[in-house]
Amino acid sequence: MVYFVQQLVNGLTLGSIYGMIAIGYTMVYGIIGMINFAHGDIFMLGSFAALIVFLLLTSLFAGIPVVLALLVMMIVAMLLAGLWNWTIERIAYRPLRGSFRLAPLITAIGMSIALSNFIQVVQGPRNKPIPPLVNSNFQVLGISISLKQIVIIVVTAVLLTIFWYIVNKTPLGRAQRATEQDRKMAALLGIDVDRTISITFIMGAALAAVAGTMYLMYYGVSVFTDGFIPGVKAFTAAVLGGIGSLPGAVLGGILIGLIESLWSAYFSIAYKDVATFVILAVVLIFKPTGILGRPEVEKV
Repeated sequence: MVYFVQQLVNGLTLGSIYGMIAIGYTMVYGIIGMINFAHGDIFMLGSFAALIVFLLLTSLFAGIPVVLALLVMMIVAMLLAGLWNWTIERIAYRPLRGSFRLAPLITAIGMSIALSNFIQVVQGPRNKPIPPLVNSNFQVLGISISLKQIVIIVVTAVLLTIFWYIVNKTPLGRAQRATEQDRKMAALLGIDVDRTISITFIMGAALAAVAGTMYLMYYGVSVFTDGFIPGVKAFTAAVLGGIGSLPGAVLGGILIGLIESLWSAYFSIAYKDVATFVILAVVLIFKPTGILGRPEVEKV
């Protein structure tokens, strides 16, 4: 039982990272009906931004407190990732917004490849490790819980609460929901649709950057290929939880993390990805909209 609970904690930690990335997918899809396949690479870019900030801080300010270093890393990563995603939306996606649906999808895949290769050229193809930032561990009824796991879970819960409040209780959130329902009518009512969509891209990128910082803190390494696998699994989490739903994205991420952790603990680790996608397929067969997704109402 102790071993099982230990794997639950590990899965919850990994799932929290997937959930933060998945929120970006679900927000962009919710507002313009597009899958931003470059989002996983924005997560990777946020991880590298945090890595570079960490190296600068430790070289300029020896002995800087870990909490302050993590906070600065997170803020800078959010700003840079937000700027990148805003640029991508403005240059690559906005001109194609009125075109046939396949064009933005192909462009998103192209942007993903471009970002991955850009980081490979600028930072090199090798793994970029950092020394452990947080080493504290706690023993609770025989279960080992590290401080960095607690930080990741708490940060995910806090950010989900903040973003849920923004989307559901603020003027920006009302503008986002109006744009999601009918862009033309929202524009006629005075909403700046282009600005609202750009802010949504920035918000999704900021969350991906936080996930990248947490990923770097947890695993202690970054590499230019980090955007692909976590990005695909986060997209899977968004679909599993119900794409378009913020709580659904986090729930899907946590479920993916738990499946991977428990499967790796009790079965062959080589098949953990197979198990994840099989369970996704089974869920979608019985509930095509995802766990918390709502059926789309077709306008006539």
